[in-house]
Amino acid sequence: VQFSETGNGGTAIIGQFVSATCTKPFSGGAGTSGHPFSKESREITINNGRKRISGLAAKLRLGQHYVDSAHRLFLLAVQRNFVQGRRTTHVVAACLYIVCRTEKSPYLLIDFSDALQVNVYELGTCFLKFCRLLNLSLPLIEPTLYIHRFSSKLEFGGGEKTHQVAMTALRLVKRFKKDWIQTGRRPAGICAAALFLAAGVAV
Repeated sequence: VQFSETGNGGTAIIGQFVSATCTKPFSGGAGTSGHPFSKESREITINNGRKRISGLAAKLRLGQHYVDSAHRLFLLAVQRNFVQGRRTTHVVAACLYIVCRTEKSPYLLIDFSDALQVNVYELGTCFLKFCRLLNLSLPLIEPTLYIHRFSSKLEFGGGEKTHQVAMTALRLVKRFKKDWIQTGRRPAGICAAALFLAAGVAV
């Protein structure tokens, strides 16, 4: 990359700069510091993404491992220009949700929607497009991951009774899977049905 002085006293860039972590070159006019504006904007986007990932992870009580993994995905999103024309919050949520799916954590996409107060279908669209861009093959959602979480919130008459309902619901979900009942159905609905039946048996 070289720089030349224009007729009106400004500075123009000659050539292109390609970062070690970027798939496309930076080009365009230069500022007073001698660096392209697009490079500075990219760094700002990365730093802003890191902050938003940390903030969202804190709301959902996710550890540092999730933050680091999601940030690596966000860097890929920046390199592939996936963040252009999209809200950073949507891309950040998609990155964190991918990590949760990979780690088999008991979080649904609607949890991210509630935390960010955004439309869950918009998040889902962003998530699916990002997965297609990276050719990701994520594990299917396992309903058993959410039984203990949902049962603890419903409070079935104390700790022992709640544990009993949860264990019965887990056995029901396994039976659902064996009989292909859960195929094509949302995991939240499977959990709700299993907990409802288990609560009736416990009572």
